[in-house]
Amino acid sequence: MSADLADEAVPFLPRGVRLKEDPARGWLLLGPERALTLDGVAAAVLQEVDGARSFTEITEILAEKYAAPRDQIAKDARGFLVGLMERRLLETKP
Repeated sequence: MSADLADEAVPFLPRGVRLKEDPARGWLLLGPERALTLDGVAAAVLQEVDGARSFTEITEILAEKYAAPRDQIAKDARGFLVGLMERRLLETKP
C-alpha cells in the first residue's frame, strides 16, 4: 500500500524518531534500530517539519528560503516525505 501526502496534511516525526546533526556524519534521521544519513536537501526539508505546519506551508517556506520554484520543491519534498511515511519514519495529522 502506497502512502499519500495531502497539501493540507501536517507531517511530524513520530515517537522514537528524531533529526540529529552529528559533527562527523552530518544530518541523521534516527529511528528505532535504524539511522539514515541525510543529504543537505533532505535535512533542509526535515528541519521545517515541526508538527504544526502543513505540507503547503513547508514548501512555501523552502521556496522562499532557497529562491526555488514552489512546484519543484513540492514535487521533490512530497516524494521524499512519502518515502519516509512508507518506512514509518514520518506520520501526518489532518
